[in-house]
Amino acid sequence: MKIGIIGAGAAGMMAAATIVEQYPGHKVVLIEKNALLGRKVIISGGGRCNVTTGVQDVRTVLTKYMRGSKFLTSAMYNFPPEQVYQWFKNHGVPLKTEDDMRVFPQSNNGKDVVGVFDNIFEEHNVDVRKGESVTSVNKMAKKFQLTLKDGKSIDVDALILTTGGQAYRYTGSTGDGYQFAEALGHSITDLAASLNSFLLQEQWPKELSGVSFDHIKMSIPSNKKYVATGPIVFTHKGISGPAVFALSAQIAFEQYSKDTPLEMHIDFVPDSSIQDVRKILDDKIRNQPKQLLFNLLRIWLPKSVLSELLKECAISSDIVNASVSNDMRKAITSWLKECSVRIIGRGSGSEFVTAGGVDTNEIDSGTMGSKICPGLYFAGEIMNIDGVTGGFNLQAAWATGNLAGASAAEGSR
Repeated sequence: MKIGIIGAGAAGMMAAATIVEQYPGHKVVLIEKNALLGRKVIISGGGRCNVTTGVQDVRTVLTKYMRGSKFLTSAMYNFPPEQVYQWFKNHGVPLKTEDDMRVFPQSNNGKDVVGVFDNIFEEHNVDVRKGESVTSVNKMAKKFQLTLKDGKSIDVDALILTTGGQAYRYTGSTGDGYQFAEALGHSITDLAASLNSFLLQEQWPKELSGVSFDHIKMSIPSNKKYVATGPIVFTHKGISGPAVFALSAQIAFEQYSKDTPLEMHIDFVPDSSIQDVRKILDDKIRNQPKQLLFNLLRIWLPKSVLSELLKECAISSDIVNASVSNDMRKAITSWLKECSVRIIGRGSGSEFVTAGGVDTNEIDSGTMGSKICPGLYFAGEIMNIDGVTGGFNLQAAWATGNLAGASAAEGSR
């Protein structure tokens, strides 16, 4: 039996490896439009490749997906982070778990991760078609016909679509698989960018480019369910960092632009209530009346940010505590706890993941097989699944790729 796989990202490579290692005898043809396998895998984690998460409790892992958590249950229990870790270790790539529970190769080189698959495919004579594009897919009786850009075609008994979403378009994730899925009867949900940075309307954040915080809270006041906590970094266009990516995943389908900005609140002291912050401010002003307010506020913010705070609150940087009025104290407290900024766009080129995809209601979660088209399977980001940063999206790709590969091999016997 011949199994075709379109897309050699994380999910496609794992599907192919699973078939040839666990189900010998099947022929696998892996088609990738890029000249290299796993381009997006290589650049993930800043080139270090955040292989998976160090979180081992599967129930906890499943909470990290904005869309598709229930659908992923079978795949995740079948090939959880702990097994992914061991799989790469057994294939000669030792991993390490960092303090933030992200898992990387000890070499800090994403090419080592992809190299595992290069070796497997060479050893098992996988028909890897690099630099070739599929232009159309047709179902004919019990086979699939894949038409290539050069006009030639390949017939396969089973097909796995692992073409990714439409994020990081320069790596080949251009959404081709959606067209193939629709041609075979499937529906595509609305699509949006996720895990992106934010462009802000205000100018003052741009003055802080490079300034970072380890622990802040962000929220959308118009919808209280949108909340994220963690590290952020100011950029020359707005704001970025893990907390930003997490919030962007939650609001992936919200509409915002220069003409219709979305208000966001930044809480610089999330572990203290607004009442506690005000009490500390009042107490220190009372106890140290001759101290510069600027120096007092350094207990909460670095100098660079304090300068912007005072400008925004129209307070002189030379004012002493004794001269700080009640209105000034209220303004400072409000800025620290509910600093209001307006999101006007998504960071260009920084979309790591696509929210939306092939409707998972049309896919068997226990096999990754199509409920509509027998012999068709899906894995990875092409489906309507997406998680937050921290190795969760690659973990989903490995898990669904493993399950799709095994199911396709067993189903085509």
